Amino acid sequence: MCAMRTDLHWLSSTASWNEQLVKASRSSPSWEQLIFLARHNLDFLQTNALDRLYRNVFHEQDCPSSAKPVRLAVITSSTTSHLLAGIRVGALRRGIWCETLEVECDRQHLEASLTEQNLARFAPTAILVALDARFVANEDPRLETATVESALDLLQECWRILGRYQCPIFQHTLLNVFEPLLGNNEWRLRFSPSENIVRINSGIRSLSDRFRINLIALDQQAALDGISVWHSPALWHQSKQEVQPQLAPLYGDLVARMLAAEQGLSAKCLVLDLDNTLWGGVIGDDGLEGIHLGQISGLGEAYMSFQEYLLRLSRRGVILAVCSKNDEINALAPFEEKHPGMVLRRSDIACFAANWQDKASNLRAIAKALNIGLDSMVFVDDNPFEREQVRRELPMVAVPELPDDPSLYSRCIAAAGYFEALTLTQEDYDRARQYQAKMEYEHLVEQSSDMDAYLKTLKISLFASPFDEATLPRVVQLINKTNQFNFTTRRYSEDEVRAIMADPKAVTCQVSLADNFGDSGIICVIIGKELHQGELHLDTFLMSCRVLGRQIEGAALDIIACQAITRGLKKLVGYYRPTERNGMVRDLYARLGFTQMNEAPDGNSTWELEVHDYRPRSTRPLQGRCNFKEFFEKRSASANTATATVN
Repeated sequence: MCAMRTDLHWLSSTASWNEQLVKASRSSPSWEQLIFLARHNLDFLQTNALDRLYRNVFHEQDCPSSAKPVRLAVITSSTTSHLLAGIRVGALRRGIWCETLEVECDRQHLEASLTEQNLARFAPTAILVALDARFVANEDPRLETATVESALDLLQECWRILGRYQCPIFQHTLLNVFEPLLGNNEWRLRFSPSENIVRINSGIRSLSDRFRINLIALDQQAALDGISVWHSPALWHQSKQEVQPQLAPLYGDLVARMLAAEQGLSAKCLVLDLDNTLWGGVIGDDGLEGIHLGQISGLGEAYMSFQEYLLRLSRRGVILAVCSKNDEINALAPFEEKHPGMVLRRSDIACFAANWQDKASNLRAIAKALNIGLDSMVFVDDNPFEREQVRRELPMVAVPELPDDPSLYSRCIAAAGYFEALTLTQEDYDRARQYQAKMEYEHLVEQSSDMDAYLKTLKISLFASPFDEATLPRVVQLINKTNQFNFTTRRYSEDEVRAIMADPKAVTCQVSLADNFGDSGIICVIIGKELHQGELHLDTFLMSCRVLGRQIEGAALDIIACQAITRGLKKLVGYYRPTERNGMVRDLYARLGFTQMNEAPDGNSTWELEVHDYRPRSTRPLQGRCNFKEFFEKRSASANTATATVN
């Protein structure tokens, strides 16, 4: 059963995988071929074999531009070398090129061990603190005083020292490797090492926000699988391996999904089949009364429980869509009519595709309608044929290998970690509602014959301000997740954005939007840097795909031009770095009045705009911000002596 498995059971298996690996090793496999091989349910030996091939073929300078290199330093106090291949292959599975370096932590010479030259030369872009439970707890069986405070002091000192590398720090919680001494009431024994591990893990969680540490909940995973599955006392005594080798692929995947989340590579949308996925039976044949759903049977309860899980995912920001081979009128019936076991409603589904086209074509249409990438989608279907067809046609779409038992669907989706997130913002909670509003907006646009007149009726309000601590998580999230309306696709961590905020030569701007469809929160982020005298270089200029089509880009340029002028600058310099996803802004600088200065063979281009006679690009009134049209008119009339303040 899925619940008892500790392999990568949500990934597909194939009997010919070893043959495919041998075939790939005889040639020079592409990055995409290696990712394809990684997206299978691999055991320890297969993971190591793929890792050897991967490292022989690709180095940091060879990895494609779409794969941001990650240099991961692993801070260890036990044997972790057998886990590194799992981390690298787990990263490969998500399109991340990962190099690793082991660094041994010395309790007696802590700072020296964490600042050694080898680590400094490695210049990590991410750090994993993987200290074992015995090292952190430092338990002495002759002492009767708790060691929780000293253990947490040790970890905080590690985090403080490692903070100088200014990169994300990940801390795995401790495996509870100690045997209980009292039993069910272990918490009552003041010197219980087992209970101390529980308290240390609780302390780690409490301190993580203060130190901006992202956790890998190893204790939570071990609680699901059983500590004896994760930890072997015999292997510990023989080779100081705290995590058993056969768990290396799963351990590596847990780490890799956090690296992916930090880069904004987590999925956004869960696309669902209907028959035998959301309910038992076939709605077109069995009718509304004949499907298995609700408390009428154990099978019906299983499907209802799955829908409850999906609704909770939607509430935390996962977009739900439907992709079903069905007549639409039949497919909609359970959503729109009052079936007692139906948890989801039509209003919970951002995009509904029920027809007789193939699933791959419908997934493309759903991605286009929602304006998200196919690699942001997870497709859930009980039918093995449909799953394999989508994997073949759309390898960038995640397709979990659902178990036969629908009561395990939720556990399978959760175990895969598709929607891993480091933090949650208010915009995350509102995302599903905003995408539903987006679909309604686009439907109304299609029916409108006068676009400008229609946009005026929306009563769009923009609010602009510099970055601040309160909104920093959302700003960083947009920087790391936005791919389409993004001129440069530069990615920054929170610490890197804080450094930009503190730079007097930098200009930061976050723009929020509200209209008749609701408050969309922060939808635009701009970072400008005074790299040369009199010039503001647009390092980052991006906008959420949820508000595309509302002609916000001109107003955003007005805002940043105003900031440049108030600083006495003469010119805006913009950059376009082409990716597979941002073709929609290829010509936008030209449409905004910039002049192209150069274009490299790889498509990178530089654009300039003089602002001494700048005129507003926004041609319609927008509420909730300063009147830029009036500002520029006054400036022109008073020989550039006016000033403006962006709210």
